[in-house]
Amino acid sequence: MTEKSNKESASAVVGTDEEDQSRPKFRAFWDFWSPILVTFSFCIGIRHFIVEPRYIPSGSMLPSLQIKDRLLVEKLTFLRRSPNRGEVVVFNSPYMFDKALRSKRSPSSIKCAMINLPLLNVLTGLSDPACDDYIKRVVAVAGDRVSINRQGYVTVNDRRLFEPYVSDYCDVNQRGLGECKSLSTTVPLGHLLVLGDNRKKSWDSRYWPGGPFLPEKEVFGRAIVRFWPAKRIGFIGL
Repeated sequence: MTEKSNKESASAVVGTDEEDQSRPKFRAFWDFWSPILVTFSFCIGIRHFIVEPRYIPSGSMLPSLQIKDRLLVEKLTFLRRSPNRGEVVVFNSPYMFDKALRSKRSPSSIKCAMINLPLLNVLTGLSDPACDDYIKRVVAVAGDRVSINRQGYVTVNDRRLFEPYVSDYCDVNQRGLGECKSLSTTVPLGHLLVLGDNRKKSWDSRYWPGGPFLPEKEVFGRAIVRFWPAKRIGFIGL
């Protein structure tokens, strides 16, 4: 009986020694990785819920926003209120909400988040038009009666909209015809009408096949600051 107890005690001592040896290894592992994990989680949280950097990939917002401009998009304002006319908003792709464009198997938010990560969005084969984000300017809000002519001039509630940020209007011939679409409608509740500042080359409310209206719930941010290039740093206003 004594011999058996001694063996059990020895086994217990050995087990304790092994646990003691593994703890420093785990502690070293945790001490190294925990700050990285916490920092990464903190950055992801800020990017997802508060503010995130964006770049301009196309010329649809010229001359206000140049190709490759870097912006900060904040995400708190529209939790408290709806967008106003003249604000530059960032929203989900029309392929996510337009009935004529939306596929039966829309990508999940997790997939889109992975595709849009800086290190993954450069890889070929991972792109999905439904995961692209769009940036446009609000020209009409819920209840507005809006008319857009072939040149791209906007009239809201029988008054021509003052748009000093637009310089590239659409070309028309002597009969007033051109390549750009005209539009006359009333914006329904909970929706917006958005256009690019470059009226010649912007795929916006005028061209979405399922209808011209952007649901407010698809808007997730407001462009507030251009931080690059350095010579054009400044707030993005009306």
